Amino acid sequence: MSKASKFLKIGVVATTLLITGCATTQSESHVNDPFEGYNRVMHSFNDTVDKNVLKPVAQGYDFVMPAPASKGVSNFFSNLNEITVIINDVLQFKMMQAFEDTSRFAINSTIGIVGLVDVASDFGFKKNNEDFGQTIGAWGISPGPYLVLPFLGPRDVRDTVGLVGDFYTAPVTYVKGPDARNPIMATRIIDDRANLLKAEKVLNEAAIDEYAYIRDAYLQRRQNLVHDGNPPEEFDVFSE
Repeated sequence: MSKASKFLKIGVVATTLLITGCATTQSESHVNDPFEGYNRVMHSFNDTVDKNVLKPVAQGYDFVMPAPASKGVSNFFSNLNEITVIINDVLQFKMMQAFEDTSRFAINSTIGIVGLVDVASDFGFKKNNEDFGQTIGAWGISPGPYLVLPFLGPRDVRDTVGLVGDFYTAPVTYVKGPDARNPIMATRIIDDRANLLKAEKVLNEAAIDEYAYIRDAYLQRRQNLVHDGNPPEEFDVFSE
């Protein structure tokens, strides 16, 4: 993968962080963040790369791309993601959801013109969010310490391991040749970042300590996803 493509991966940071909305910053003593010193340095590095590389590119993309075309690109990549979602549905024994997500993928891949149009949502098949980090969590593995990875942004140990499964179930991984694969990956990252330009205001307006705000938002969101919106009350994600 080219160096430019690696830099573009910082878009994953924005994707994870900004869709979480508001999060309540927790007491530092309750957060499983033993690598905070390293994490803050890496957070600053990622933020610098985003502001100087990815965000300007995303702003240019947003300016030149007509809204329908941009929506079509987003829908296309969302449809490809259904492969990972369906596999993790099965691994979590969510067989009915696996059937519904397979139906969604089939409808959008055909009637929806290879996913460019989200016809399935109009038919009542909602978009689900499943990945290997969630699957490992559903199997009872705790998240472990919070980590900030270079270019990839906020994670925990469990989600970092889950990246391996996400990588090998992503259809783009099997596109032969970097000349073909890298532009597709770059387009997805830029499109994701462009979609979050407006949502970025939430972070800018709400965060006093941006690092702590992002960390807590990430941990809360992942906890919510692993437990399908119903985390047990006695389970404290900040003390694992």
